[in-house]
This record gives sequence, C-alpha cells and structure tokens, in this order.
Amino acid sequence: MKLSDPQRKVADDQARFRVLVTGRRFGKTTLAIRELCYTARIPGRVCWYVAPSYRQAKQIAWVKLKKILQDLRWVNKINEAELTVSLKNGSRICLRGADNPDSLRGVGIDFLVLDECADIQESAFTEVLRPTLSDTKGNALFIGTPKGMNWFYDLYQRGQTQTEEEWSSYQFTTLDGGWVEPEEIEQARKDLDVKTFRQEYQATWENYSGVIYNFSIKDNVRDFQEPLDNNIIHIGMDFNLDPMSAVVSHIKDGVVNVFDEIQIWSSNTDEMCAEIHRRYPGKKIFVYPDPSAKARKTSAGGKTDLSILTNAGFICKVMPRHMAVRDRINSVNAKLCSASGKRDIYIHPKCKNMLNSIAKQTYKEGTTLPDKTQGYDHFTDSLGYLISFLYPIKTFYEPAPQERFAVKTGAMR
Repeated sequence: MKLSDPQRKVADDQARFRVLVTGRRFGKTTLAIRELCYTARIPGRVCWYVAPSYRQAKQIAWVKLKKILQDLRWVNKINEAELTVSLKNGSRICLRGADNPDSLRGVGIDFLVLDECADIQESAFTEVLRPTLSDTKGNALFIGTPKGMNWFYDLYQRGQTQTEEEWSSYQFTTLDGGWVEPEEIEQARKDLDVKTFRQEYQATWENYSGVIYNFSIKDNVRDFQEPLDNNIIHIGMDFNLDPMSAVVSHIKDGVVNVFDEIQIWSSNTDEMCAEIHRRYPGKKIFVYPDPSAKARKTSAGGKTDLSILTNAGFICKVMPRHMAVRDRINSVNAKLCSASGKRDIYIHPKCKNMLNSIAKQTYKEGTTLPDKTQGYDHFTDSLGYLISFLYPIKTFYEPAPQERFAVKTGAMR
C-alpha cells in the first residue's frame, strides 16, 4: 500500500506500542489496514481492529479491508456476520467494537489496532484487551483525533517519554496527511471555532472547560537532564496521606525545572523523608511544605511535620500562614506563562502524575475553587507551595537580598 511520508514514519517504527494522534482525514484508517495486513502476512497470526462500536468498525474499515485482501488474493473465507477475514496462511483479521468489552475477552492477539481511542473507555484496553497481548507478546497501534485530555492523551505522553522503551508516539495535522486540499482546511478554519479547528484539524490537545493552569504540553514539557554538578534541590510537598506527594526541582536563573516526583500512599512524613534521602543522597535539600506542617502532627510522639522535616536535615521554607488559593494559583500561572509569554516552569515527561494533574485540574462548576474530587490537587498543591514561596504574586514573605540572589542563581544557602 502506498503511504505518505508521515504514515511511513509510523509504519517503520519498531516500538511495540505506537500512538498516532492526527487531524481528521489524515489517513489513519489506511495506515491501520496496512499494519493489519503486514502482520497477517505471517502465518497463523490473529489481528484485531477495534473501534468504539461494532457499527463504526464496519463503517470505517470493513469494505476497504476486504477489497485490499481480495486484490492481494490472500482471502480464504469472509464471515460477514462476525466481520472476520480468514486468510490462506491461517491468519485472521477481525473487526470488533469496544461498546461490548466482555465480548473481547479470551483471545490471544498478535496485533491490535484501537481506532478513535479518545472515544473508547480506558478500561476496555487496560482490563480486557491489554491481557490478550501478554501471552503472544503482541503489538498495538493506538490511533485517533484528540478529544480533551483523557487516557488517549496519557498514552501519547507515554510515547514521548524516553524511558518508555516499548512506546513511541506521533502527532500530525490534517494537512500533513496530504489527502485534504489546503483550501478546504482554510475553509474549515473559517467555519469552525478556534478550539474545534485546532483539535479536529491540527490535532492539538485542548484543555477542559474551566481548566485552572496556563499549562502547555508543547511549551512547558521538556526532556532534560539534571545537571551533574547540581547539589541543591528544591522540593514542594503536600501532606495529604493518600497520597503524600512531592515535586522535585532544580532552579537556575529563576527557571524551575521539575525533574522528578514522589508519590507514597498510606504514608507519613518520616517515610517521605527516608525516600528523599534514598533518592538524593548528599544533596542540599530545600523543602517548601504546606503551611499546616507547623501544627500538623503525624507521629506518635507528637512531633509536627515541620519538626520531622527539620530533624531530617532539610532546610524548610514555609509561609507564616496559608496564602489564598487564588493567589497561589496565580503565582504558578505566572511562572508557567507570564503575560509577556515567558515560561519559567518546565516539567520532565517522566513526571506523569504532575503532568496529569496540572493539565486536567479544573474549577468547581460555578466557583473559583479547585475541584478536589478527582485527586488532581496533590501535585499541583505541592508545586504551588514551592512557587508561591519563592515567586509570590501576593507577598507574605520577602526574601533577604542574598537569598533572592541565591535562588536566582540556583545556589540558595
């Protein structure tokens, strides 16, 4: 099958799990069928194409798949009722719908395509389809157009993480596909609102309505290495017990680089201290905790969280009282992207919980209060305590001149 250059780039990728995010009419289905046939050329393989529903699977891919296989003269038998093509070499290509997940159980699959992933329930893959790839060590191709920052967004992020060696991900616009004329795309730009056009044609991840933070996956996510000569670490910490959360950064010239995160369930401050020492031995560590640390007691001996952190050898920087939530959020937003467009917070792709939280946390409907029901607040609060102390919009604490200089240069004493 003839492929465009972007399609060929994905087809040639040897990663076990590939994620393809594109605008409409890019040619996703053509690539999916090509990959199904490519795997099915090997005798005895089982290949599945799964769409959000059985009806969609039939409408999107069935006719085109049959024609290609018949033109190749590979077909042994076609079962129209089950949307299954049996090939002469013993391989099978099956089309299925994710609207009935239980019907997808119990089959070992060598190659899986999930089309329009954003419209498929995450559990259909994690609880049903992922186990079907285990005994065969099968591969999977996830394709679709963005629809908010749901689990398809998380898959894309996983493919962007260099430590995930089995994963890769790609993002292309409708124009990149080469199937839609530029004039038609420009007409769509005029016909649609900005957000819809960006999502449907430019394949961008659009924020949820009411999202809190000025975060951009394109501009605030950066794959960087912690400097080898960096002996100073800055940690923002939230004391919620389930989980205890911390964001770990190094700071230079006013730029906060979040390079690690810590999440411990059913824990306490002593365990968090031990984990920090285990990960960063010999480092000079500044901790910016929740101001309640001065009063909150988590040990049987009645010690406060602040005293536990101090006794562990950390240099604690804590507000005299809680800053207003709105001011803390504004402090973070100003560093994520200032009014002049300057960005001074960068987050490493491996910090998945931090990225998930800052991209998805929204306000409660009809209020200016963060919605804490989804659990996204722990890491954003951790980052907020650090940022609002060092770079407050509303100043409760004025650093001494030498301290301001030390923070700016990354050598805070």
